[in-house]
Amino acid sequence: MARASGAVQLAGGVHPPELKALTEAVQIRRMPFPDEIVLPLRQHAGKPAMVIVRKGNRVERGDKIAEADGFVSSPIHASASGTITDISLWPHPDGSYAEAVRIAVEPFSAQAARPRLVPDWRGLSPEQIIQAIQDAGVVGLGGAAFPTHVKLSPPKEKPIDTIVLNGCECEPYLTTDHRTMVEYPERVHLGLRIMMRCIGVTRAIVGIERNKPDAIAAITATVPGDLDVTVQPVTVKYPQGAEKMLIDTLLGRRVPSGKLPMDVGVIVQNVASVATIAEVFESGLPLIERIVTVTGRGVKNPANLIVPVGTKLRDLLNACGGVTEDAYEIVFGGPMMGTAQANLDVPLLKGTTGVVVLTEADCKSKDTHPCIRCGHCLDACPVFLNPQLLGRLAMVARYEEMEANHLMDCMLCGCCSFACPSNIPLSQLFALAKNALRTRQAA
Repeated sequence: MARASGAVQLAGGVHPPELKALTEAVQIRRMPFPDEIVLPLRQHAGKPAMVIVRKGNRVERGDKIAEADGFVSSPIHASASGTITDISLWPHPDGSYAEAVRIAVEPFSAQAARPRLVPDWRGLSPEQIIQAIQDAGVVGLGGAAFPTHVKLSPPKEKPIDTIVLNGCECEPYLTTDHRTMVEYPERVHLGLRIMMRCIGVTRAIVGIERNKPDAIAAITATVPGDLDVTVQPVTVKYPQGAEKMLIDTLLGRRVPSGKLPMDVGVIVQNVASVATIAEVFESGLPLIERIVTVTGRGVKNPANLIVPVGTKLRDLLNACGGVTEDAYEIVFGGPMMGTAQANLDVPLLKGTTGVVVLTEADCKSKDTHPCIRCGHCLDACPVFLNPQLLGRLAMVARYEEMEANHLMDCMLCGCCSFACPSNIPLSQLFALAKNALRTRQAA
């Protein structure tokens, strides 16, 4: 197997327990439609979508209910047929409240989408393909939910020479990308082919951690013979899947502070996002459902499920047999970067990669102790920051000094918190500081 030129070892990072055995061999299945769908207008990076429906309207699966509000925004579509019962504030997975469209799902509906024209992407120009992807509401499915059409439209002064597909899935517990590569490898390659046409590049690299040999084999066996695609196994280390880390590992290119991958000639896309691009041009349906890993020792039947976007957490857990008696904490995403949930009515968003149900024995002690200046956080930081200094500044709200010490380069990966023997919640402190700075700048 060919190795990408310039591949290097990831600096920093940590080795948390993988904990993927619960679902890594579990085939993807579809969950039953719930009684109600809740679709927040804010579920992607950029501006929230603008609602275009009213209470009492009937919608069918795939109908647009909110349109993009600007270039860095994304439309939202009904993920089930039913009647709109309310448009109001609803609990959001980030802990706030957000405007959301509530749909009462028709109990006896076949949930068949309206007949729609499925254009042949081969006959479309790159601009038309990108427009179709934007109209379908496709965003990054690796967690950040950045609108995909924006990534596919780099400025002309920043030419792209390589597409990197991210199949690392380095977060503990999660197996969404893993099962996508094993079960839908042809769809991944079709999506990659469409991306390469959009951007006009001829080279792609697929980075997959070595703990997924079946995914490596499936993607390698289905590489199209007419494309220059290299499948590169990489070292199992967190956060190998962070795009800047992966570019450094595969290509030996460092993305400068404050810059983006396109500044070094690269676009990185998650494998599930690429498979969704292919699905748009296979079915004509927009992004209305996604694969979600439901796992942890606190859920009775761990699974990889195809879930309608907007499904409430309680309905998803019920589809997996419910939680165990010793269930203690529920996290959206992985345990390193995920968000703990306080309400079972929060809906799953486009960017929800997984739901991890932890028992009390799984959860780290919440008691914190003074910093002992051990330096473990400095060794763990993959972007070479000083978490010890930033943590001290955060505790006294000296946010401007944190910004001067490159706080905005922090990707909130959680390596510093994981490595800290004093159990100081460094990553959470940095997230609060970033939000405070954004609020001050907006004011």
